[in-house]
Amino acid sequence: MENLHILIPFVLFLILLILLDGSMILSLLKQGDERRQLMVWKASTFTLLVLTLTFICDIVRSILHAEPMTINPFVKLSTTAIMYTISLLYFKKQYGD
Repeated sequence: MENLHILIPFVLFLILLILLDGSMILSLLKQGDERRQLMVWKASTFTLLVLTLTFICDIVRSILHAEPMTINPFVKLSTTAIMYTISLLYFKKQYGD
């Protein structure tokens, strides 16, 4: 019971990440007008660029430190969802929605 105050924020954060992942997938599948497609395209492109750069940094770090290349898929998926959401919100504000 003493650790309950630590467990509750973690569970809430986990639920938030699951919701972000779901909303990312739904926004990619949802059809819309040209402006909405442009915003999703730009957010997707920016997210892919950031994710590619983080993969390159992980590879370089692994080679320099002579470590095995291990990638935690949960961390990468969460990072992707957060990055996509932030960039989509930015482009929605920039192009108006």
